[in-house]
Amino acid sequence: MPLAPSDRELVAEELGRQPTDAEEALFENLWSEHCAYRSSRPLLSAFTSESDDVVVGPGDDAAVVALDDATYLTLGVESHNHPSYVDPFDGAATGVGGIVRDTMSMGAYPIALADSLYFGDFDREHSRYLFEGVVEGISHYGNCIGVPTVTGSVAFHDGYEGNPLVNVACIGLTDADRLVTAEATTPGNKLVLVGNATGRDGLGGASFASEDLAEDAETEDRPAVQVGDPYAEKLLIEANERLVDEDLIRAARDLGAAGLGGASSELVAKGGLGARITLEQVHQREPNMNALEILLAESQERMCYEVRPEDVPAVREIADRFDLGSSVIGEVTDGNYVCTFDGETVVDAPAEFLADGAPMNNLDRAEPTPQSRNLPTPTPDLATAFETVVGHPNTASKRWVYRQYDHEVGNRTAKRPGDDAALLAVREAETGVAISAGADPNWTDAAPYDGARAVALENATNLAAVGATPLAAVDCLNGGNPEKPDVYGGFAAVVDGLADMCRSLATPVVGGNVSLYNDSAAGPVAPTPTLAVVGTSETYDAPGTALDGGGRLLFIGDPSAALGGSQYLASHGGTDAFPTLPDDPLSVVEAVATVAGQGTTTAVHDVSHGGLAATLAEMVTDSVGASVTLDGEGRPAERLFAERPGRVVVETTDPEAVRAAVGDVAPVVDLGTSDGSGELTVSIDETTLAYDANEIADLRAVIDRELS
Repeated sequence: MPLAPSDRELVAEELGRQPTDAEEALFENLWSEHCAYRSSRPLLSAFTSESDDVVVGPGDDAAVVALDDATYLTLGVESHNHPSYVDPFDGAATGVGGIVRDTMSMGAYPIALADSLYFGDFDREHSRYLFEGVVEGISHYGNCIGVPTVTGSVAFHDGYEGNPLVNVACIGLTDADRLVTAEATTPGNKLVLVGNATGRDGLGGASFASEDLAEDAETEDRPAVQVGDPYAEKLLIEANERLVDEDLIRAARDLGAAGLGGASSELVAKGGLGARITLEQVHQREPNMNALEILLAESQERMCYEVRPEDVPAVREIADRFDLGSSVIGEVTDGNYVCTFDGETVVDAPAEFLADGAPMNNLDRAEPTPQSRNLPTPTPDLATAFETVVGHPNTASKRWVYRQYDHEVGNRTAKRPGDDAALLAVREAETGVAISAGADPNWTDAAPYDGARAVALENATNLAAVGATPLAAVDCLNGGNPEKPDVYGGFAAVVDGLADMCRSLATPVVGGNVSLYNDSAAGPVAPTPTLAVVGTSETYDAPGTALDGGGRLLFIGDPSAALGGSQYLASHGGTDAFPTLPDDPLSVVEAVATVAGQGTTTAVHDVSHGGLAATLAEMVTDSVGASVTLDGEGRPAERLFAERPGRVVVETTDPEAVRAAVGDVAPVVDLGTSDGSGELTVSIDETTLAYDANEIADLRAVIDRELS
């Protein structure tokens, strides 16, 4: 995708001459939507990114928040959407590698991953092909580098048929003494490249990610997809640890979008400095590479470090010790960002103009139209609806996915995949860290603003279900072609909705990623605001979602709500207004966390995707069942299938303790009891539904059954 004529004119005016071929290619990549956020940056000021716990906010490779005075948690998220369509295995795998290196750039050791994946309808062969390839790529890379994938989400929606979304979050640990940033500090310091040799893979990846996917993308765009080497990444992780331990790094940036040119120019630009780089000094794995290829190749497993001259030998010795390549490629200067190749100057431009000079887009937007009530007729009988919703791939078990991941490596995972949120033991701070990640395209397709608010509330409720309260969040904002007013209007609405709910939850959004032009011949994706939220708990222990038996079942929240955005309507047709969310969501989340922490609470599960029907089905086991009565207002389908988040089902041996903890924050409704039957019985008006655990397991095993 060539540099736009208007951009070329700006560049020529700044440089006082026409750009060289290398400069033009570098500006094209760094000023792309993928790197410069030209359409989204004007919207991102809606987010609140500050709190007393935030150490490093938006703008660095990853954000940093304090768990206590001595322990810092890093968090970041990135997308690898276009590459995962072209080559699902390598596209997804290198997405994992990239976000792990972002974590390393902050002087942190990666401790956990979360993947949020979105594909076309499950019954389509191509969707399954992409699904299988992406999961295999994530599991291969994550397992090989020894970083557990502990939570995530999977959604199927026809809007992703021509453009899947692969969003991966990573959290890491560091402290004040080890903290590194991507801001160059001192002229005269050396720039050292450590890691794999540079090849020609991934050329133009940033600009490729900034345009719609063509119908022939799977063949024509394959050279833009990087190829990962997880074993080299593992060596790089450990080498980075040694470099940080020995205080040999002044600043760091991983080589991702726009390769060496992107990483090195952004590193010095953040410090208000320049650089002089000799491109032929870059260690290479392919012969006869030219300046542009060396500058822009997105070969993986590479880091760019600012190093004091006297520390260069020690850095290179550590690289050699871990069998990694290294090369001194230049130095930090007070002047422009300058690159030479075989004695010829191929780039000479102000670093800040390269990194931050792209003009923002002022795009037209059309406000989304709210959905009105148009429920399916005839009304599906409750048994048919129950089986359809509980057995849909969106609400069914995702065990086929997470059983492929090593989710216990590192000996921190206290709550494994399958519960509402993962819970990690951070013994350094004597605290539990919970993480939840995901979004629901049914919600944001039906109501972009309120759907995005619901995404934030649902993730926060997931944390509360394991006894944690939110600390901070990062977002991955995915949308279609922003030049289409309806697409941009929906995207702007999800930004505002996510920002407003995170503010209501007192949860700063400390970083993130934007991926636009997720558009293809099949049309644009639904606006998809993936949110990864971390929270803290005083303990590493928490109730699970499975029933324990012999307790009362209580519903915290209003059992009845509108059906807008529900799987019930997605499966049976029709529309409805989106559910009204709580007036005081933070108090709801805090109350649920308190209840989850009570010693008399034996199970907690949020009510969201698939409504109460899916929640109850997921809580029943072979040996423990439940008898539930759903009285109250609203249609039976609303009570059973509405997906208003911020609600949970609690199993407890002390119902009054639950009511006392919740107070007047939300209704607390008695649903019935758990028992030793291994059967779920739900009585609603004149209808009784009864399923044993094996029947429910068979309904929920659709992904396992179809792909195993």
